[in-house]
Amino acid sequence: MHASGAPAPSAGPGWYPDPAGSGSHRYWDGTRWTDALSSAIAPAGPNAARDDSRNFALAAHLSAPLSLFVGFPFLGPLVIYLVKKDDPFVRAHAAEALNFTLSIMLGIATFVLIFFIGGLLLIPLLIALGVAWIVFVGIAAVKAGEGAAYRYPLTIRFVR
Repeated sequence: MHASGAPAPSAGPGWYPDPAGSGSHRYWDGTRWTDALSSAIAPAGPNAARDDSRNFALAAHLSAPLSLFVGFPFLGPLVIYLVKKDDPFVRAHAAEALNFTLSIMLGIATFVLIFFIGGLLLIPLLIALGVAWIVFVGIAAVKAGEGAAYRYPLTIRFVR
């Protein structure tokens, strides 16, 4: 319920008519009404988030593996986070992608350090970590494309 007594939407995160009756649209993050208001956004439909928001959220997840080719896999999600931080849906997905990428990088750095100390037994763990990264990025990209929220498992929340 909103402070006005209006019930929460049964659909997922997105822009909905303001339950306070302002004539604008207020962002529902899936658990609560946020302070974000906009008069330029159409009400949430079956896909909740607007198409451009979904595209940027999708790009935030997919840009991490692509940024790996330039040596900085956190660069893509970070740029999208900084550029689209005013859109709550994109900001949430970009922060999630950035947190997951930083957690994976920390895990890989730990394994590499242990590898030099401990030996060849960690190679299968590094391969499994890489496969898990690709799988979870794929799942997150599909959820972002559908306009749904997604949280990566076992992720350190560096950015909120």
